Amino acid sequence: MAGGPERPDEPAGPEEPAGPEEPASPEEPASPEEPAGPDEPSGPDEPAGQDEPAGQDEPAGQDEPARPDDAGLRRGRHETPEERADRRWGELMQEIRVAQTGVQIFFGFLLTVVFTPRFAELPDTDRTIYVITVSLSAAAIGALIGPVSFHRMVAGRRLKPRAVIWTSRLISVGLVLLLATLTTALLLVLRVATRASYVPWLVGGLFLWYLLCWFVLPLWVRRRHTDDNR
Repeated sequence: MAGGPERPDEPAGPEEPAGPEEPASPEEPASPEEPAGPDEPSGPDEPAGQDEPAGQDEPAGQDEPARPDDAGLRRGRHETPEERADRRWGELMQEIRVAQTGVQIFFGFLLTVVFTPRFAELPDTDRTIYVITVSLSAAAIGALIGPVSFHRMVAGRRLKPRAVIWTSRLISVGLVLLLATLTTALLLVLRVATRASYVPWLVGGLFLWYLLCWFVLPLWVRRRHTDDNR
């Protein structure tokens, strides 16, 4: 081949040895985290979404159900002795108004009889019945008006419970006297009007009717229902 002989490739110089790699700086050890302080024990979580059970509302206008007392009887109201005395006193005054009105009108009518021309013609028996009737009527008025004076005398002395007890007794006495007054007045009127022999029997039947309505029936109901509540 033309040209001089090819020169052999110059041997590549030895590669410079790579310098030792700089050792990587060791990473600084991470500072240990400070141990978190123990959490304060929290109270047990209330279950979410559960409301406290609401108390049952009492129906409006209804008294609390009666509870048996120590003796086993049912009490209809929860009230202090003073409240009970005030309530009973108001009830007694309503009863007195009903009875007083009738007996006062009746008594006024009896007083006018003695001034009529027919009164002088009455036999002694009828006059005796008349005197008894007027006396019983006056006694009934005294018993039924007595609670008014009783209350006036003891008012403001904290004796209302005692006043209620005695007023109840006076009303009971007044009703008995009123029953006797009606009986004798009916006997007098029917004797003068008819002079019939059946008059005492008729008056006796009316007396038993008054007795049944005023005393026997209420006492029977009270006894029966008191036994049921034991």
